[in-house]
Amino acid sequence: MGERATLLRGARILGGPARDVLIRGTAVAAVGTGLDPGGAEVVDASGQVLLPGLVDLHTHLREPGREDAETVATGARAAALGGFTAVHAMANTSPVADTPAVVEKVARLGAGAGHCDVRPVGAVTAGLGGERLAEIAAMAGSPAAVRVFSDDGGCVHDPGLMRRALEIVREFDGVVAQHAQDPGLTEGAQMNEGVVARELGLPGWPAVAEEAVIARDVLLAAHTGSRVHVCHLSTAGSAEIVRWAKSRGWPVTAEVTPHHLLLTDELARSGDPVYKVNPPLRTEADVRALREALADGTIDCVATDHAPHTAADKRCAWPAAAMGMIGLETALAVVQHAMVETGLLDWTGVADRMSHRPALIGRLDGHGRPIAPGEPANLTLLDTAHRAGVDPAGFASRSRNSPFAGLVLPGRVTATFLRGRATVLDGTLR
Repeated sequence: MGERATLLRGARILGGPARDVLIRGTAVAAVGTGLDPGGAEVVDASGQVLLPGLVDLHTHLREPGREDAETVATGARAAALGGFTAVHAMANTSPVADTPAVVEKVARLGAGAGHCDVRPVGAVTAGLGGERLAEIAAMAGSPAAVRVFSDDGGCVHDPGLMRRALEIVREFDGVVAQHAQDPGLTEGAQMNEGVVARELGLPGWPAVAEEAVIARDVLLAAHTGSRVHVCHLSTAGSAEIVRWAKSRGWPVTAEVTPHHLLLTDELARSGDPVYKVNPPLRTEADVRALREALADGTIDCVATDHAPHTAADKRCAWPAAAMGMIGLETALAVVQHAMVETGLLDWTGVADRMSHRPALIGRLDGHGRPIAPGEPANLTLLDTAHRAGVDPAGFASRSRNSPFAGLVLPGRVTATFLRGRATVLDGTLR
């Protein structure tokens, strides 16, 4: 049997002029016009945009412990359908990914799933308890080679612990990804603190609870010379703090979710807990500021914070409902709608924010690379002209808690290639 080969005919690389892209084995073999397929499978990519495979720094795949909501395998399939070739699986599993044994299990599950690369994120503190550090160095030195550490779902609130964690990860060029939430300002919080929360009589989650932690952590990054990454940044003030830190050359990066680029706290008026998330949906002014910060590079990347929940955990009264939304299968469509169709980003910018930069932050070899001969064939093909209503019933994810259900969004991932192998073709899992 010969080497696997595929020819993408007429693809628009990063939205540019039509080109043929020949994939042979695990790499891009040639880019040009009128390429001879030489026995390769030919895919008609006419008019479609070709991007480097997307990378997500922030997903919750729930395994081990909550396989009723998601598994590594179902999450990997959802990721491939969304155009992702690599995702990072957060540590808030059961047991928590705070030891080499657990992160190695997640890595093995990801390798077995096969639809995308799954990199485990290690916990910063033992059991996510915020009281003592987890086995950070051991997880970094394990076969899983963890480079991203986070207590996401909880904040590393103790400044001494945060400083020590930063000093440890500095030794192997790791990063601490902080869920910025001051617990003293958010006890019992249900949604964004503001007009809507007051009208609904729900306890509010103030912007300062996020901004105060980010301000402290960028100072710690400067002090230690170690990398801090801000998870799911959600307020205009947070963007300004990150912008200031970057202006001083400090090692700080940040991400924004698709839902914070599009949705606002006004949706809480519906009473539907599908819109309950942490950090909460904010105001229209925050949405505008986040879009601008992503466009000018203050915010480095888009990360889904894909948070699957069972129907029982979401279809209940708002105060009792779990926080979180799924997003792997809609992320690129939301970015096209919110950023490309508004003129804030072109497709080169999308590739930078959804592939190159997250791969760099996560220290992922082989991802986020240019589409050029000799480079790994991790690729995403997108039909940008397609428009359809979002129907979670057809998702590969095990959960259905999408805030975009029924919304008409542009774009459809027609093919995803992981090291030259089609994990999705004609919009269907392979």
